[in-house]
Amino acid sequence: MFFPIRMTLALAISSVTGFSLGAAHGGNMAGLVFRAENAHRLPTSTVGWYLYHKSKNYHVMLGGIKEGMRMGLRLGVWTGIFLYMEEAVDRLRGAVLKRWVGFKDRRGLERELGLERLENLRGVWVQRDFLSTTVAALGTAGAFSVWNRMPINTAARTATLALKAGLGFGLVQDALSVIRGRRVGYVEYIRQHVLGGSEKATEEVIAS
Repeated sequence: MFFPIRMTLALAISSVTGFSLGAAHGGNMAGLVFRAENAHRLPTSTVGWYLYHKSKNYHVMLGGIKEGMRMGLRLGVWTGIFLYMEEAVDRLRGAVLKRWVGFKDRRGLERELGLERLENLRGVWVQRDFLSTTVAALGTAGAFSVWNRMPINTAARTATLALKAGLGFGLVQDALSVIRGRRVGYVEYIRQHVLGGSEKATEEVIAS
């Protein structure tokens, strides 16, 4: 999937998810605040209770929309930062390895390393696997910790969580890529040097 398309889909999904979570939390908090602020002047008539609940629903809706938009924007921004970091690491690794392949002057080495040339950008090579995703997750966690001025212990826990999430997400991406027929560097290395280059053995490993 081309990067602009992937970025658009990821931003849309993360923004909608953030808005939903924020709206639920913000609406609940707005309702509690409204009840606390009006606990000393509860209505005593049917009309009063009707107006009370009508006003409360308005505050809940307004608070949910505000918090939803805030959370959707935040989650969208951090998702965008993560994807940009991942793509940057992919391209950096691809450029370095392509130059190394040029020095080696070996045909077919790009295939063994899992290097890919972007069809929409001539001369741009990438190497996509879980390593780039993990590095991007750690970088995003570091930026998030600095932005929010987290203490060292909290930043360390955030980095640990990012490491686990990035590693898991990256491995899932690699598994889906292999199933779809895309070549992944370390999978090619295992196939060439551990399984002896047997396509049949690789297919059996994937199927298992």
